[in-house]
Amino acid sequence: PHCPWQNGKVERFNRTLQTEWAYRQVFPDNPARTAALATWLDHYNTERAHTALDGHPPISRTQSPT
Repeated sequence: PHCPWQNGKVERFNRTLQTEWAYRQVFPDNPARTAALATWLDHYNTERAHTALDGHPPISRTQSPT
């Protein structure tokens, strides 16, 4: 229902989510998988280099509170 470039961003995020979190390791159960998601999202937003941001994490795009 959205513009193609918005869907593309979502599809790319979903692909990254699958390869770097969901299928990277075997989880013993769904609660363990869910618990690992918060850690991965923190890594994705604060540490992981993004090519669209010239190698910086998304957190670098936010303004620091003053």
